[in-house]
Amino acid sequence: MKYIANPVVDEGWTSSFMPDLSGKKYLITGGTSGLGLAAAKALVAKGAHVTITARKEEKGLRAQDETGAQRVLSLNLADLSSVREAAAQIQEDIDVLICNAGVMVTPYRFTKDNFELQMGTNHLGHFALAGLIHHRIKERIISVSSVAHRIGNFGPGTTTSIRKKCLGEGPYSPWRAYGASKLANLLFINELERRRLQHGYSFIPLAAHPGFANTRLTRVGPAMAGQPLKERWMGLMTDAIGQSAHDGALPMLYAASMPGIKGATYYGPRKWAQMRGTPMVVHGKAMAYDQTLASNLWNVSEELTGVAWENSAHA
Repeated sequence: MKYIANPVVDEGWTSSFMPDLSGKKYLITGGTSGLGLAAAKALVAKGAHVTITARKEEKGLRAQDETGAQRVLSLNLADLSSVREAAAQIQEDIDVLICNAGVMVTPYRFTKDNFELQMGTNHLGHFALAGLIHHRIKERIISVSSVAHRIGNFGPGTTTSIRKKCLGEGPYSPWRAYGASKLANLLFINELERRRLQHGYSFIPLAAHPGFANTRLTRVGPAMAGQPLKERWMGLMTDAIGQSAHDGALPMLYAASMPGIKGATYYGPRKWAQMRGTPMVVHGKAMAYDQTLASNLWNVSEELTGVAWENSAHA
């Protein structure tokens, strides 16, 4: 079998290099600020029909005005009933789903369904949403991960240890929980690629990460924990070091728009240890490609969310 390589990403690539996207339909979770807002602006500028999701209607409408997005969909990824309601609103085919929304380094909290907040929002909510609408997705599913996936783990990787991580059982570290959720994003994409080949899905799964981007995400955890000094310090550091939200969105925009990409490819910034710069193909840590771990995570995710992908078109 002839090996087909990914296209080489030009070092100067930016969103202006995206092709004309007229007629293409995109759904971006978390489109009211940060990376999602920047991505929506760039996609609309290229002619795409963009739907953004928002937890609060007012923020969604403001973001719609700012981005030119054609639709706002109410969605709270920390509530499976909201996920199901949002999925039921997707009555037409879409070309690309970008799983972007998330929380970062939060205090010990739980979702409406009693999942640990970061695993529940960043992984399980997106797993359920994508599973419920995957029969509507024609070209790509993109999961936004992080370099912080390298500090994530699932212990021995059994279904029991994964379930405990999802349910927040055992010692809790905000950073390690965040790392586990971002590792889950990569495991999901790699397992989805295997299942795509098995089941003949029409889309390809891809992953991207923004490096260190200047968004409010770094401030959310300290704010939730009632730590104003840490919140201010994180804000000052992010302002000083982080690249713009637009630049942080470039890896996901490349994955979302450029032709010839192979399934399960992972994109991130090319400079400063993947913290800044234009996109390139990157690689996760070895654990992100562990097929047994990925399969176990998939099975636990279906169990906890109640979304079985092969039956979800009728859920």
